[in-house]
This record gives sequence, structure tokens and C-alpha cells, in this order.
Amino acid sequence: MAAATHAAAPGAPAPATPASGGRPRRTRTPRWRTALRYAALVVVLLIMIGPFLWQLSTSFKGTTEDIYTSPPRLLPAHPTFANYGHVADTIPVWDFVLNSVKVAVSNVATNVVGAAMAGYALARLRFRGRGAAGIVFVLALLVPMEATMLAQFATMRSLELNNTLVAVVLPGCIGAMNVLLMRNAFGAIPYEIEEAAVVDGANVWQRFTRIALPAVKGTLAVVAIFSFMGAWDDFLWPLIVLSDSDHFTLTVGLNFLHGTFSNDQRVVAAGTIIAVAPLIVMFACLQRFFFRGVGEGAVKG
Repeated sequence: MAAATHAAAPGAPAPATPASGGRPRRTRTPRWRTALRYAALVVVLLIMIGPFLWQLSTSFKGTTEDIYTSPPRLLPAHPTFANYGHVADTIPVWDFVLNSVKVAVSNVATNVVGAAMAGYALARLRFRGRGAAGIVFVLALLVPMEATMLAQFATMRSLELNNTLVAVVLPGCIGAMNVLLMRNAFGAIPYEIEEAAVVDGANVWQRFTRIALPAVKGTLAVVAIFSFMGAWDDFLWPLIVLSDSDHFTLTVGLNFLHGTFSNDQRVVAAGTIIAVAPLIVMFACLQRFFFRGVGEGAVKG
């Protein structure tokens, strides 16, 4: 009876095992390997944010505190905001900030709108020369900015735009990388969605604004962040095209601190923090869209 009870019936299914289709066991990662990964991440983190933390600490240190102690002391003994006041007293930093904001916001607006429209045309519309246009955008990434700077300067001079913020914005108003990012994001949207919209009578503009754009908000945030960072951090092109200090952007204007306070790195550090703070704030506000946008366009829907 016992043997008959434990024996499997002729038509009964076999018990689930990993070899016969059961749920496989999850192998645990050794602790030493996990610890090694975290240690590597900590080292990379220190290398990346270490200089920023040192600059932040230096900007709050007073004149009586040594900033070159070994090992470096990150926490100021007597924190002070006097260095930020010295920056504002030495250069019109807030005027420079306003100029940089104008350039950066204009760059974001033109890139988001222009790259979205160009990317949608390359991904969804059928027209002669679409493949060649895509190749041109790819080739544009291979040309260094320094190789075209002389031609850009001559163009701005012929248009009588030299020494204006418009001349700072125009060369980067639509970036090739942003167009390709938007093309990949739009290309990942299933065609069936737009086909249903076509059946309902939607035209190209309606499909672009009501269907395509809401589906790629993450990539739009990525384009906005990259455009803002590129315009805010740009130094060489504004230095070349601007000659009047009233139009200087923040990166160009802060260059005066190195000459005036060449021996006072505390004031230079304070100016650096003023320049970096808007980037941190913008990324903090858009980070959830940024990380979602990184994956858009990676897999075709």
C-alpha cells in the first residue's frame, strides 16, 4: 500500500524540478564581490565629486584659515559667506548670471522645439533624401567645434550680430546629437498608434503634438538638460564673439577673478560655486524625467 501510495499515477504530471521547467534557484552573489563593487563605486564617486566638495569647502573658509592643509580639511572651522560678497563687489556677477540665463533658456527652447520637429520628421515622415539627411546629422557630430568656429565668426560678422547674445545662441540653437536622440525616441513609438490616429482623421501636426510628444517627455528632458549645460558652461565661443563686458556670460565674466584675485582661491571657489549651482538645481528638478528619458528609444516598441 505504501509503495502504491508513493508511486506516481500513469498519467500524472511529474513534480516540478529546475530541470523539468520548475522555478530555478536564484544564485547569491558572494559578499566579497558585492563589497568590491561598492568599494569601486565609492572610489569613482570620490574622484568625481571630490574637487567639487573641495571648492565648496574653500568658498566658505575665511582668510585666517589655511586652505592647503594636508590632509585637506573639508569642514571649515569658521564658515563665512564673505567670499560670495567679494565676488559680487568685484564683478557684476548678477548681470553675468542674467546674460547666461538668457542664453541658456533660449538654447533650451530652440533645441527642444527644433530637435523635436527634426527628429519626428526623420523618424516618421516619408520624403526624398531622408536617409541622406540622417547621415548629415551623424557626420556633423564628427566635426569638432573648433574647425567651424572661424566660419561661424565670419557669418556673425556678416550678419552684424557680433557682440550680441543672439550670436552666442545661434550656432548651438539646434544640436545634431539632440536631433538624433529625438529621432530614436520617436522611432520607438509603435506605428500602430499613429495608424489608428490616421484612421481617425488626424493630420501630421496633430499626430506630432498629441501622440508623439507626450510619449517622449523623458527624452525632451534629456535634450533640455544637455542644452542648458552646454550653453551655461560654454566659454570659448562667447569669449570670441563678445567684446563688450555688458554682454559677457557668467563663464567669461568669472575669468576676471583669476586676474584680480590670483592669490585668493577662496573668492575664485565662490565664483565657481555660483556658476555650478544652477546646473545642480536644474538636474534635481528634472532628474526623474532624465532617467526615464535615457531608456526611451533603446528598444523598439
